[in-house]
Amino acid sequence: MSDLVLFDVPGPRSRRRMAVVNVLAALLVAGVGAWVLVLLGRKGQLDPALWQPFLAEGTWTSYLLPGLRDTLRAAGLAIAASAVFGLLFGLGRLSGSRVVRWVSGTVVEFFRAVPVLLMMIFFYAGISQLRVVEPQDVPLLAVVLALMLYNGSVFAELVRSGVHNLPHGQREAALAVGLRPGQSLRLVEVPQALIAMLPAIASQLVVILKDTALGAIITYPELLDAARRFGSGNGNIMQALLVAALVFIVINYGLTTLAQRLASRVGRLTAGTARAEAPSLVVAPGGADR
Repeated sequence: MSDLVLFDVPGPRSRRRMAVVNVLAALLVAGVGAWVLVLLGRKGQLDPALWQPFLAEGTWTSYLLPGLRDTLRAAGLAIAASAVFGLLFGLGRLSGSRVVRWVSGTVVEFFRAVPVLLMMIFFYAGISQLRVVEPQDVPLLAVVLALMLYNGSVFAELVRSGVHNLPHGQREAALAVGLRPGQSLRLVEVPQALIAMLPAIASQLVVILKDTALGAIITYPELLDAARRFGSGNGNIMQALLVAALVFIVINYGLTTLAQRLASRVGRLTAGTARAEAPSLVVAPGGADR
Protein backbone atom coordinates (compact mmCIF):
# COMPACT_ATOMS: atom_id res chain seq x y z
CA MET A 1 0.00 0.00 0.00
CA SER A 2 2.82 2.41 0.85
CA ASP A 3 4.47 1.72 -2.51
CA LEU A 4 1.34 2.91 -4.29
CA VAL A 5 1.48 6.18 -2.38
CA LEU A 6 5.07 6.82 -3.44
CA PHE A 7 4.79 5.51 -6.99
CA ASP A 8 1.75 5.49 -9.31
CA VAL A 9 1.39 2.33 -11.36
CA PRO A 10 1.90 3.31 -15.03
CA GLY A 11 -0.99 2.81 -17.41
CA PRO A 12 -0.88 1.14 -20.84
CA ARG A 13 0.23 4.30 -22.64
CA SER A 14 3.01 4.99 -20.14
CA ARG A 15 4.22 1.40 -20.34
CA ARG A 16 4.39 1.60 -24.14
CA ARG A 17 6.28 4.88 -23.92
CA MET A 18 8.74 3.39 -21.41
CA ALA A 19 9.26 0.33 -23.62
CA VAL A 20 10.01 2.53 -26.64
CA VAL A 21 12.48 4.63 -24.64
CA ASN A 22 14.23 1.49 -23.35
CA VAL A 23 14.54 0.04 -26.86
CA LEU A 24 15.93 3.32 -28.23
CA ALA A 25 18.42 3.56 -25.36
CA ALA A 26 19.56 -0.03 -25.95
CA LEU A 27 20.02 0.66 -29.66
CA LEU A 28 22.01 3.81 -28.87
CA VAL A 29 24.32 1.93 -26.51
CA ALA A 30 24.77 -0.88 -29.03
CA GLY A 31 25.54 1.67 -31.75
CA VAL A 32 28.16 3.41 -29.64
CA GLY A 33 29.71 0.06 -28.78
CA ALA A 34 29.87 -0.97 -32.44
CA TRP A 35 31.41 2.39 -33.38
CA VAL A 36 34.08 1.97 -30.67
CA LEU A 37 34.88 -1.53 -31.94
CA VAL A 38 35.25 -0.22 -35.49
CA LEU A 39 37.68 2.46 -34.32
CA LEU A 40 39.68 -0.06 -32.32
CA GLY A 41 39.80 -2.38 -35.35
CA ARG A 42 41.17 0.42 -37.51
CA LYS A 43 43.90 1.05 -34.93
CA GLY A 44 44.80 -2.65 -34.85
CA GLN A 45 43.73 -3.07 -31.22
CA LEU A 46 41.57 -6.11 -32.07
CA ASP A 47 44.52 -8.00 -33.51
CA PRO A 48 44.43 -11.58 -32.07
CA ALA A 49 48.16 -11.38 -31.36
CA LEU A 50 47.48 -8.72 -28.70
CA TRP A 51 44.95 -10.92 -26.91
CA GLN A 52 46.73 -14.26 -27.27
CA PRO A 53 49.10 -13.74 -24.28
CA PHE A 54 46.11 -13.93 -21.94
CA LEU A 55 45.59 -17.54 -22.97
CA ALA A 56 49.06 -18.42 -21.71
CA GLU A 57 49.42 -19.91 -18.24
CA GLY A 58 52.41 -17.76 -17.34
CA THR A 59 50.41 -14.55 -17.77
CA TRP A 60 48.05 -15.59 -15.01
CA THR A 61 50.45 -17.36 -12.66
CA SER A 62 53.11 -14.64 -12.82
CA TYR A 63 50.99 -11.48 -13.04
CA LEU A 64 47.21 -11.55 -12.84
CA LEU A 65 46.61 -14.20 -10.17
CA PRO A 66 49.23 -12.80 -7.74
CA GLY A 67 47.71 -9.35 -8.29
CA LEU A 68 44.23 -10.73 -7.68
CA ARG A 69 45.44 -12.46 -4.51
CA ASP A 70 46.85 -9.21 -3.15
CA THR A 71 43.66 -7.35 -4.09
CA LEU A 72 41.48 -9.87 -2.27
CA ARG A 73 43.80 -9.90 0.75
CA ALA A 74 43.66 -6.12 1.15
CA ALA A 75 39.91 -6.05 0.51
CA GLY A 76 39.23 -8.88 2.98
CA LEU A 77 41.25 -7.27 5.76
CA ALA A 78 39.67 -3.88 5.07
CA ILE A 79 36.14 -5.33 5.07
CA ALA A 80 36.65 -7.07 8.41
CA ALA A 81 38.25 -4.00 9.99
CA SER A 82 35.59 -1.68 8.54
CA ALA A 83 32.80 -3.85 9.95
CA VAL A 84 34.26 -3.67 13.47
CA PHE A 85 34.97 0.07 13.19
CA GLY A 86 31.53 0.80 11.76
CA LEU A 87 29.68 -1.21 14.39
CA LEU A 88 31.57 0.39 17.28
CA PHE A 89 31.20 3.96 16.09
CA GLY A 90 27.67 3.35 14.84
CA LEU A 91 26.71 2.27 18.35
CA GLY A 92 28.64 5.26 19.65
CA ARG A 93 26.52 7.60 17.55
CA LEU A 94 23.42 6.02 19.08
CA SER A 95 24.73 6.10 22.65
CA GLY A 96 22.76 7.71 25.44
CA SER A 97 25.85 9.72 26.41
CA ARG A 98 26.13 13.08 24.69
CA VAL A 99 29.94 13.01 24.93
CA VAL A 100 30.16 9.57 23.28
CA ARG A 101 27.78 10.68 20.52
CA TRP A 102 29.81 13.83 19.90
CA VAL A 103 33.17 12.02 19.79
CA SER A 104 31.81 9.26 17.54
CA GLY A 105 30.11 11.74 15.23
CA THR A 106 33.27 13.84 14.92
CA VAL A 107 35.42 10.81 14.06
CA VAL A 108 32.91 9.48 11.52
CA GLU A 109 32.34 12.80 9.76
CA PHE A 110 36.07 13.56 9.64
CA PHE A 111 37.09 10.30 8.00
CA ARG A 112 34.12 10.39 5.62
CA ALA A 113 35.37 13.78 4.39
CA VAL A 114 39.05 12.83 3.85
CA PRO A 115 39.86 11.26 0.42
CA VAL A 116 40.95 7.64 0.60
CA LEU A 117 44.01 8.23 -1.58
CA LEU A 118 45.20 11.05 0.70
CA MET A 119 44.93 8.76 3.73
CA MET A 120 46.85 6.00 1.92
CA ILE A 121 49.70 8.37 1.11
CA PHE A 122 49.71 9.78 4.65
CA PHE A 123 49.83 6.34 6.30
CA TYR A 124 52.43 5.11 3.83
CA ALA A 125 54.75 8.03 4.56
CA GLY A 126 54.08 8.05 8.30
CA ILE A 127 54.47 4.32 8.91
CA SER A 128 57.63 4.26 6.80
CA GLN A 129 59.14 6.95 9.03
CA LEU A 130 58.12 5.20 12.24
CA ARG A 131 59.69 1.89 11.16
CA VAL A 132 57.25 -0.13 13.29
CA VAL A 133 56.67 -2.82 10.62
CA GLU A 134 58.73 -4.46 7.93
CA PRO A 135 59.16 -2.23 4.84
CA GLN A 136 57.45 -4.77 2.55
CA ASP A 137 54.34 -4.71 4.75
CA VAL A 138 53.95 -0.93 4.81
CA PRO A 139 51.90 -0.60 1.56
CA LEU A 140 49.40 -3.26 2.66
CA LEU A 141 48.99 -1.70 6.10
CA ALA A 142 48.51 1.77 4.62
CA VAL A 143 45.88 0.50 2.16
CA VAL A 144 43.95 -1.39 4.86
CA LEU A 145 44.02 1.49 7.36
CA ALA A 146 42.80 4.02 4.80
CA LEU A 147 40.01 1.77 3.56
CA MET A 148 39.02 0.87 7.12
CA LEU A 149 38.70 4.46 8.29
CA TYR A 150 36.73 5.67 5.29
CA ASN A 151 34.45 2.70 4.74
CA GLY A 152 34.10 2.03 8.47
CA SER A 153 32.77 5.57 8.81
CA VAL A 154 30.27 4.86 6.06
CA PHE A 155 29.24 1.64 7.83
CA ALA A 156 28.78 3.60 11.08
CA GLU A 157 26.45 6.01 9.32
CA LEU A 158 24.54 3.07 7.85
CA VAL A 159 24.08 1.62 11.33
CA ARG A 160 22.82 4.94 12.68
CA SER A 161 20.42 5.60 9.82
CA GLY A 162 19.26 1.97 9.77
CA VAL A 163 18.28 2.08 13.45
CA HIS A 164 16.53 5.43 13.04
CA ASN A 165 14.53 4.10 10.08
CA LEU A 166 13.17 1.07 11.94
CA PRO A 167 9.39 0.97 12.45
CA HIS A 168 8.23 2.75 15.57
CA GLY A 169 7.72 0.65 18.65
CA GLN A 170 10.79 -1.60 18.47
CA ARG A 171 12.54 -0.04 21.45
CA GLU A 172 9.30 0.35 23.41
CA ALA A 173 8.55 -3.35 22.95
CA ALA A 174 12.07 -4.30 24.08
CA LEU A 175 11.82 -2.07 27.16
CA ALA A 176 8.40 -3.55 27.94
CA VAL A 177 9.88 -7.05 28.25
CA GLY A 178 12.58 -5.86 30.66
CA LEU A 179 15.54 -4.98 28.41
CA ARG A 180 17.62 -1.91 29.13
CA PRO A 181 18.09 0.74 26.39
CA GLY A 182 21.61 -0.52 25.62
CA GLN A 183 20.41 -4.11 25.40
CA SER A 184 17.54 -3.06 23.15
CA LEU A 185 19.99 -1.35 20.85
CA ARG A 186 22.41 -4.30 20.67
CA LEU A 187 19.94 -7.20 20.69
CA VAL A 188 16.86 -5.83 18.93
CA GLU A 189 17.43 -2.68 16.90
CA VAL A 190 20.89 -3.12 15.37
CA PRO A 191 20.29 -6.72 14.15
CA GLN A 192 17.10 -5.60 12.38
CA ALA A 193 18.89 -2.56 10.94
CA LEU A 194 21.70 -4.76 9.60
CA ILE A 195 19.18 -6.87 7.67
CA ALA A 196 17.62 -3.78 6.14
CA MET A 197 21.07 -2.41 5.29
CA LEU A 198 22.35 -5.46 3.41
CA PRO A 199 21.92 -3.91 -0.10
CA ALA A 200 23.78 -0.76 0.98
CA ILE A 201 26.47 -2.87 2.67
CA ALA A 202 26.92 -4.87 -0.54
CA SER A 203 27.42 -1.65 -2.49
CA GLN A 204 30.07 -0.56 0.00
CA LEU A 205 31.88 -3.90 -0.29
CA VAL A 206 32.15 -3.26 -4.02
CA VAL A 207 33.60 0.18 -3.27
CA ILE A 208 36.21 -1.36 -0.96
CA LEU A 209 37.26 -3.89 -3.58
CA LYS A 210 37.60 -1.24 -6.29
CA ASP A 211 39.43 1.23 -4.05
CA THR A 212 42.21 -1.29 -3.45
CA ALA A 213 43.39 -0.23 -6.93
CA LEU A 214 44.45 3.09 -5.40
CA GLY A 215 47.17 1.17 -3.58
CA ALA A 216 49.23 1.15 -6.79
CA ILE A 217 50.11 4.80 -6.03
CA ILE A 218 51.97 3.65 -2.90
CA THR A 219 53.54 0.60 -4.61
CA TYR A 220 51.01 -1.97 -3.43
CA PRO A 221 51.05 -4.77 -6.08
CA GLU A 222 47.30 -5.26 -6.62
CA LEU A 223 45.50 -6.57 -9.73
CA LEU A 224 45.34 -3.33 -11.71
CA ASP A 225 49.03 -2.64 -11.14
CA ALA A 226 49.91 -6.21 -12.19
CA ALA A 227 47.88 -5.82 -15.40
CA ARG A 228 49.53 -2.47 -16.13
CA ARG A 229 53.03 -3.92 -15.66
CA PHE A 230 52.23 -6.88 -17.91
CA GLY A 231 50.68 -4.70 -20.59
CA SER A 232 53.59 -2.24 -20.55
CA GLY A 233 56.07 -5.06 -21.05
CA ASN A 234 54.11 -6.73 -23.86
CA GLY A 235 52.76 -3.73 -25.74
CA ASN A 236 49.10 -4.52 -25.05
CA ILE A 237 48.30 -2.37 -22.05
CA MET A 238 44.74 -1.63 -23.18
CA GLN A 239 43.97 -5.34 -23.49
CA ALA A 240 45.55 -6.03 -20.09
CA LEU A 241 43.48 -3.34 -18.41
CA LEU A 242 40.30 -4.63 -20.05
CA VAL A 243 40.99 -8.14 -18.76
CA ALA A 244 41.59 -6.75 -15.25
CA ALA A 245 38.36 -4.76 -15.51
CA LEU A 246 36.49 -7.93 -16.49
CA VAL A 247 37.85 -9.73 -13.42
CA PHE A 248 36.71 -6.84 -11.20
CA ILE A 249 33.25 -6.90 -12.79
CA VAL A 250 32.83 -10.63 -12.21
CA ILE A 251 33.87 -10.41 -8.54
CA ASN A 252 31.75 -7.33 -7.84
CA TYR A 253 28.73 -8.92 -9.52
CA GLY A 254 29.21 -12.00 -7.35
CA LEU A 255 29.35 -9.88 -4.18
CA THR A 256 26.20 -7.98 -5.12
CA THR A 257 24.29 -11.14 -6.05
CA LEU A 258 25.33 -12.88 -2.83
CA ALA A 259 24.19 -9.95 -0.69
CA GLN A 260 20.85 -9.72 -2.51
CA ARG A 261 20.16 -13.42 -2.06
CA LEU A 262 21.18 -13.25 1.59
CA ALA A 263 18.90 -10.27 2.19
CA SER A 264 16.01 -12.00 0.44
CA ARG A 265 16.50 -15.23 2.42
CA VAL A 266 16.84 -13.46 5.76
CA GLY A 267 13.79 -11.36 4.96
CA ARG A 268 11.72 -14.45 4.22
CA LEU A 269 12.90 -16.17 7.40
CA THR A 270 12.16 -13.10 9.48
CA ALA A 271 8.71 -12.70 7.96
CA GLY A 272 7.96 -16.39 8.48
CA THR A 273 9.00 -16.22 12.11
CA ALA A 274 6.81 -13.19 12.70
CA ARG A 275 3.81 -14.89 11.15
CA ALA A 276 4.40 -18.08 13.10
CA GLU A 277 4.70 -16.34 16.46
CA ALA A 278 1.88 -13.84 16.06
CA PRO A 279 -1.00 -16.20 17.03
CA SER A 280 0.64 -16.95 20.42
CA LEU A 281 0.18 -13.31 21.38
CA VAL A 282 -3.62 -13.54 21.11
CA VAL A 283 -5.34 -14.48 24.37
CA ALA A 284 -8.83 -15.96 24.43
CA PRO A 285 -11.52 -14.36 26.59
CA GLY A 286 -11.16 -17.16 29.14
CA GLY A 287 -7.47 -16.37 29.63
CA ALA A 288 -6.08 -19.32 27.57
CA ASP A 289 -4.05 -18.87 24.43
CA ARG A 290 -5.84 -19.48 21.18
